[in-house]
Amino acid sequence: MTDYYPPWGFYFKVVFNDISQDKNDVRFQSVSGLSVEYDYESFREGGENRFEHKLPVRTKYSDLVLKRGMLVDSAVIEWLLDAFQNRIFKPATVTVTLMNEKSEPLRTWNVVHAIPKKWLVSDFSSTENSIVVETMELTYQYFTVQ
Repeated sequence: MTDYYPPWGFYFKVVFNDISQDKNDVRFQSVSGLSVEYDYESFREGGENRFEHKLPVRTKYSDLVLKRGMLVDSAVIEWLLDAFQNRIFKPATVTVTLMNEKSEPLRTWNVVHAIPKKWLVSDFSSTENSIVVETMELTYQYFTVQ
């Protein structure tokens, strides 16, 4: 039996299903927002003053935030701009896959019904030598884990 070591968080890919199959559109610098929590409702029982009952009501998913070096020819950016400029929101399933050193999937998150919420391009500065980074913030209904 071998010892278990937690996986590294730097080898992953992000696929926008039904939007782009371009190999450049799967490369991202960072992914955040894969979190879920419950909203709770407090219920006070008559005569019980030591505590409140807390009952789960609904799940809340945070926004998915993706960062990468700016691409000038990208189907994902066209999808974002279609939402922001033309108000055409086409929901997408986004698959985030964490991989091992052999390029095998360790865990996959399927983000369902994602739509653009925010798009941000990093600042330009003539005094710095840095890559232009675009940040995409997506809101979604839920994710599943495989």
